[in-house]
Amino acid sequence: MGKVIAVTNQKGGVGKTTTTVNLAASLAMGEHRTLLIDFDPQGNASSALGLTREKIRAGKGTIYHALIGEASFEDIIHPTEMDQLFVAPADENLTGAEIELVSVLARESKLKIALESVRDKFDFILIDCPPSLGLLTVNAFTASDSFLVPLQTEYFALEGLTQLLQTVSLIKQSTNPRLQQEGIVLTMFDVRNRLAHEVEKEVRQHFGDKVYQAVIPRNVRLSECTSFGKPILLYDINSKGCSAYLNLAQEVLNRNRPKIVPPPFVVESRANSPEMLEGV
Repeated sequence: MGKVIAVTNQKGGVGKTTTTVNLAASLAMGEHRTLLIDFDPQGNASSALGLTREKIRAGKGTIYHALIGEASFEDIIHPTEMDQLFVAPADENLTGAEIELVSVLARESKLKIALESVRDKFDFILIDCPPSLGLLTVNAFTASDSFLVPLQTEYFALEGLTQLLQTVSLIKQSTNPRLQQEGIVLTMFDVRNRLAHEVEKEVRQHFGDKVYQAVIPRNVRLSECTSFGKPILLYDINSKGCSAYLNLAQEVLNRNRPKIVPPPFVVESRANSPEMLEGV
């Protein structure tokens, strides 16, 4: 059964969607069948994987239709340019889901219930959560095994994280007692910025080994690839951003051994020296 990871941060502009898309693509490159669920009404993860509005409308529905029972989860899944990567798209209709689900029985579990039919068909399922702690995010937490937090290495980086962790604590007490913290990944890191290094030091001191060693740099190619509807692996495999996400994927695999057994693949390290990603 696939592991479900909610990628979340209530603050916008921290690299959440970029992380979800490129981590999913990196896992798929390692021959792990991966599903990305776009759970943000803005639909940015969908467009970042090449799904235009026309392609979505030509399909059998979106995650919204699966939530309200108008479509099966299997029907809304789209393939991508990568053989092992699939996406369940979102569009502006998802905005209305929070209102429509308010009076519905077991409203916090709608995504979990919808996912049951496809969980055993994937190794990893990543949920790109909206930048809020509303009913959609609660649904994502209820459906997930763990949550991953992209954290921007800038001033006020930890602002809002306390509230996020409090929400997770409430979820564990109510709808999903098995929810675990997958980890924290530092994003938008500017090696020339002294503050970025100070934030990294503070976060690592506070959260210890929950913080991934892989750090996502502030990288022009990462910013460009989403507008071309491609993950960084297909846009510029030689970029520092690509190396960073491949390293992050390896850490995710390492933390999930022995459940996942990937084939080896090669990636540059943070120091830009070749290393072999060993099978785990």
